[in-house]
Amino acid sequence: MKTSKGPGSRSSSHPRGTRLEDFPGSARIWIFGTDHELDAGETEELLGAVDGFLREWSAHGVPLRAARSWRHGRFLIVAVDMERAPPSGCSIDALVHVLRDLEDRLGARFLGNEAVWYRDGGGAIRRTSRPEFRELARRGGVTPRSTVFDNSITSLSELRAGRWEGPASERWHAALFDR
Repeated sequence: MKTSKGPGSRSSSHPRGTRLEDFPGSARIWIFGTDHELDAGETEELLGAVDGFLREWSAHGVPLRAARSWRHGRFLIVAVDMERAPPSGCSIDALVHVLRDLEDRLGARFLGNEAVWYRDGGGAIRRTSRPEFRELARRGGVTPRSTVFDNSITSLSELRAGRWEGPASERWHAALFDR
């Protein structure tokens, strides 16, 4: 798995002493991609708000062991240790509310699962719709070997196994190529 450790990748220094790297593979993850790369100020605001939320995140009064990671200047990964305490529907809604508020404040879009994320020929991360990706595939703008991001994975073990970023032919994206 390709992991960036430069300015575009930051792990949380969560006050409860949790780091994504220390979580079990069974941890539940959510991956949110931004519609554009965030600048340094926007990144600080995003991560500050998310860290503040994660410090207090709980489900029915039970504190959740949670952490986050910021990857490639575009992707927020939030994890919850399911072995400690699982999130509730209401607690997940609270996370979504925080991100919706950040969308308004930053003028960036994090929510919605209709986007397809991929790397173009120069390695830049692009976001497009499924129909547009299918058209890119038809025209040869992306191939089964193109690197894509599968933001639908839900466990830290999948992330660690390299199931997030890889060839389109090995992800659900393969269905968007004509056979």
